Amino acid sequence: MWRVGVCYTLILLFAFCVVGRVIYLQVFEGEKWKGRAQSISKKDITVYANRGDICAADGRLLASSIPYYELRMDFQAPGLTDVLFKRKVDSLALCLSRFFGDRSKSAYHRLLWNAKFHSKKNRYVLINRRKINYNELKQIKTFPLFRLSPNKGGLICIQENKRVQPHINLASRTIGYLNKGNGNELIGKVGLEGLFENELKGVDGISMMQKMSGKWLPVNQVDPKDGNDIITTIDVNFQDVAESALLQQLQVYHADHGSAILMEVETGAIKAIANLGLNQKTNTYEEIYNYAIGEATEPGSTFKLASMMALLEDGYIEPTDTIDTGNGVHRYYNDKMRDSHIGGYGKITVQQAFEKSSNVGISKLVNQFYKDKPRNFINRLYEFRLNKTLDLDIKGEGIPKIKYPGEEGWSGISLPWMSIGYEVQQTPLQTLSLYNAIANNGRMMKPMFVNEIKYHGKVLKHFDEEVLNNSLCSRETLRKIKKMLEGVVLRGTATNLRNSSYSIAGKTGTAQIADKNKGYGHKVYQASFAGYFPADNPKYSCIVVINSPDKKKGFYGNQVAGPVFKTIADKVYAMTYAMHPPKQDEQEYEVKVPISLNGNKEDLDKVFKELEVTVDDKDIYSDWVLTSRQDSIIRYKNRSVNNHLVPNVKGMGLQDALYILENAGLKVNISGFGSVKKQSLRPGSNYRSGDRIYIELS
Repeated sequence: MWRVGVCYTLILLFAFCVVGRVIYLQVFEGEKWKGRAQSISKKDITVYANRGDICAADGRLLASSIPYYELRMDFQAPGLTDVLFKRKVDSLALCLSRFFGDRSKSAYHRLLWNAKFHSKKNRYVLINRRKINYNELKQIKTFPLFRLSPNKGGLICIQENKRVQPHINLASRTIGYLNKGNGNELIGKVGLEGLFENELKGVDGISMMQKMSGKWLPVNQVDPKDGNDIITTIDVNFQDVAESALLQQLQVYHADHGSAILMEVETGAIKAIANLGLNQKTNTYEEIYNYAIGEATEPGSTFKLASMMALLEDGYIEPTDTIDTGNGVHRYYNDKMRDSHIGGYGKITVQQAFEKSSNVGISKLVNQFYKDKPRNFINRLYEFRLNKTLDLDIKGEGIPKIKYPGEEGWSGISLPWMSIGYEVQQTPLQTLSLYNAIANNGRMMKPMFVNEIKYHGKVLKHFDEEVLNNSLCSRETLRKIKKMLEGVVLRGTATNLRNSSYSIAGKTGTAQIADKNKGYGHKVYQASFAGYFPADNPKYSCIVVINSPDKKKGFYGNQVAGPVFKTIADKVYAMTYAMHPPKQDEQEYEVKVPISLNGNKEDLDKVFKELEVTVDDKDIYSDWVLTSRQDSIIRYKNRSVNNHLVPNVKGMGLQDALYILENAGLKVNISGFGSVKKQSLRPGSNYRSGDRIYIELS
């Protein structure tokens, strides 16, 4: 009995332990084990949203997310038996070798065989490092084993979206790119990708998976919401023209980098923006940096526009006033100001000083009128908004520099040197905005890069143009400065840009800029041209800046940057029919007179009088006439009808022909429609009353 008692006691103690452990697990560790159980039987999988596209103004893709796939194989798939694998492995290895071309059939055979029979640690084996696109995936799914279901053939395709720009290098720095975030997700960092990251990325979904009968099956899902599409202002055709023209000139002059911007005058919409820099490793030009937006440098002579506007606005000068430039050299304290024209221009008008880009002429004018009150000059530049950024939505805009009298760096030579574009800094886009404002009758527009935000074709938001300054200067100053800008191309430094189809207005610029740490000692030049076209009715403004061209080949603005501007302008003009003046067709201006049949003069006179058509009836005595058009009048000729001879009714209408023939006693047979083409009886021949005549109408 004591043995039974011991067993009973032990069993009772064990039962108490079990019950106590159950209570402990339920009360104190219940949540912990419930969570662990759920993690084993349930899991959440993030379903990534499709990133929105960035499109050109006409809807063509500039950036889009395209699915690429990583290929792996599950060698422990339930249906992938050893017999099936051995029967198909040779043909699969051959197909993979032919498709990828990176290793032999035997190498692929070893990879597959070892993964199946000798490697138990790694279940999911990478087949090839190269990511494949959707069309390639469809081809791979026709291979042996891979054409079977995943549980039988073992094929696993891991999708990864890759951001691509179909038009390589076209505005790529402005479009932007993606970087990996903290969770390896791709995030827009620069350009439009960064600016509209929240709109483009969409909202990820969640798929809840539960393990049932050894398989993971979806039981609930929150669908992802695709990202919105961004419709830019970029015109792909114009962008291609700008890129090609800039690239060609950079290659010709072996320049370090350059940029070109095309802007719509009325709205400020950027239609093209090209940035190309020399990749020292590959010796090719690529979109390395957004120079158009981010690089602030001394603009040189394109800045003379602002100096001339200040002088005109303050009423100090007129274009017809004269200035003595002497021999082209003028000293300001210890520094010499020089004109590019050796020997100088002598005594010239203010208009000519601007057209010929005389450094001496412009600086002497500014120094003469503002030397004792430099703040007035700088205040004018501030009124032109040259000291402020354009408040661009895209990050990375360069900071303009217009120093004020008394600030660090101001000296006695600051004023004359600033007047010709030195000791100041502007980005190409900031300079273009000033020229665009002149073309837009003094209205400065904020540069626009985006027209709309869309979701599956539906417009969610439309961006309107934004005005930065409604009136830069007076209408009189605008009128004068426009004539000066036109004169630069007609008679000045940019005559090589003239053409017979349309007019161009603008200004050349040649600046010696500091070379990184070497300063101004090592001569490095920047060539530029800024302007607009057609000059009489501006539609587009454009700036071209080329940095560090080969000095031996050339470095002046009209020579290096001007041809790029002209190429862009020529092709944009050719592609934009609305810019063409209507053809003056001479026939449009010719007075239209009706075609008239021969007939009765009295009847014709009534009709032509009603239609206000001039008639030449000089020397007409007959009741019946022949008609003809000459210039803008109708001329009559006599047509006699003799009662004894067959009348001539050719060219008459049926009514008049019947009247004459039947009154002559002839019986008429008719065929056809229109005016009389033929008559059976010869005109002027004899006939007898009652004879039959056949007339054919046409």
